[in-house]
Amino acid sequence: MTDASQYTQLVTAEHADKPKFMAMVAAVTGCFAAAQNFSESMPDEFDLDDAVGAQLDILGLWIGISRRIKVPVTNVYFSWDTAGVGWDQGVWLQNGDASSTISVLDDDTYRLVLRAKIGANNWNGSTIDAAPILSDIFGDSGTYAQIYDNGDMSFNVYILGPKPSALKMALISGGYIPIKPAGVHINFGIGFTLDGSAPLDGSKSLTGFA
Repeated sequence: MTDASQYTQLVTAEHADKPKFMAMVAAVTGCFAAAQNFSESMPDEFDLDDAVGAQLDILGLWIGISRRIKVPVTNVYFSWDTAGVGWDQGVWLQNGDASSTISVLDDDTYRLVLRAKIGANNWNGSTIDAAPILSDIFGDSGTYAQIYDNGDMSFNVYILGPKPSALKMALISGGYIPIKPAGVHINFGIGFTLDGSAPLDGSKSLTGFA
């Protein structure tokens, strides 16, 4: 921590006994000391582990992703063979009705997303390294991603473990974490245990595969 005393102690004895002169030196150098302290504090203020609120928003500008995420509106509009929104249950989609809504990520979720986006920004293009990047979005919830290369310029992304929220699925399926090589098609599927308590492997229990 820098303060004005680091400068006033350099004043020679000829002037050090002049109160007004010393006060002037302290006032002027104090401004520079404060500016230096502020500059030195900036890296800690924008450390991803500790940043909050507007600081995370600024990090998002640098990293390339906003905390405002478009999430599809689900289980509202009429759909054939979908429990809860079938005939006489779902709302008819009219012209002008929104098919998605904007969700603002809280700081903890946004921090996970920023880490995943950093991983995607540095991604080498391999499917092996893509799965851990997507899994970062789910933190320690037990949900994770597995990727299978189909060998035909497409790969499948399976989200396994406890069922994720619509928001976190929108982050992946909406392309907010860019792990799609040019010219490659991605299929998404969701798999989860009946009680949502533990991850599972394989594809037989997947639902909603597109």
